[in-house]
Amino acid sequence: MSLLDAFGRPLKNLRLSVTDRCNLRCEYCMPEEDYVWLPREDVLHFEEISLLVDVFLSLGVDRIRVTGGEPLLRRDLPTLIRMIVDKPGVTDLAMTTNGILLADQADTLKAAGVQRVTVSLDTLRSDRFAAIARYNELARVQAGIAAATRVFGGLKIDTVMIRGVNDDELVDLIEYGRTVSAEVRFIEYMDVGGATRWAPERVLTRRTMIERLAAHYGGVEPVIAASSAPADRYRLPDGTVFGIISSTTEPFCRDCDRSRLTADGMWYLCLYATQGLDLRGALRRGASREELARIMTKAWTERTDRGAEVRLALGDRRAFVPLRSLRQDPHLEMHTRGG
Repeated sequence: MSLLDAFGRPLKNLRLSVTDRCNLRCEYCMPEEDYVWLPREDVLHFEEISLLVDVFLSLGVDRIRVTGGEPLLRRDLPTLIRMIVDKPGVTDLAMTTNGILLADQADTLKAAGVQRVTVSLDTLRSDRFAAIARYNELARVQAGIAAATRVFGGLKIDTVMIRGVNDDELVDLIEYGRTVSAEVRFIEYMDVGGATRWAPERVLTRRTMIERLAAHYGGVEPVIAASSAPADRYRLPDGTVFGIISSTTEPFCRDCDRSRLTADGMWYLCLYATQGLDLRGALRRGASREELARIMTKAWTERTDRGAEVRLALGDRRAFVPLRSLRQDPHLEMHTRGG
């Protein structure tokens, strides 16, 4: 049985960050010129991650998503995958990556036990890719997507839609998704962590996305299914399915069953949370699994986080965290806590 928080939401999904480093600098996630990185000595060893995963599984987690930063930058990552995938209780082990290193690692990741892959891709235009991510790695990302299609039989593509930047590519991305057996998920631009260039007028809302796609394809129908997944799914007249994650304008806090463990062992119960629970400290002080379970049980059962709904209620909004605060605490960054 899963733990339930104060609003009856179960602890089911764990987003497991294995590094805060990244080989891109996407403007919605890492827009600044330099960053304060987590001290390397604080980053959890694989054995520490494995032990904490055991505790999470004992408390009801059954789905794990490996994230970063860019997770494929973590050395010997397949070793960690093998340590996790066969644990009793793991029903799904997925990974989110920017795809740059995926072509060379897809076969190894599949063999290690990764079951599903999501690749971040915000544009199909090389010049625009360089403008968004600061480096033009589009060809390598598309090679990674091709490898994922070959190895996993398909994938999901995550696209952050920013008004005036890439919002004219909705149709192009869906059409591209068809060619690579990918379900595209469009994500509203979020004012969280290091999104220091966020502004309300840059958000392309779910409503606008649906209107534009319906105008082009002749209709969009919701896919009705019971799920706590962040994306609402829709079907085009020809059967093509896509998703929209609308955390900014229509939050899904009421169904949120996910939490985030950073690469250095800070546990965040909400993407918008400004403070986490230091599990590394307890672990390295010699806390037993039972003691860790008690600490985590208390935190989750007292959980009242509804960060996206709180942000929406503020009305006139600005970027979530001031740059000075981000430099003082790298845990506030989106790329540190796994998005």
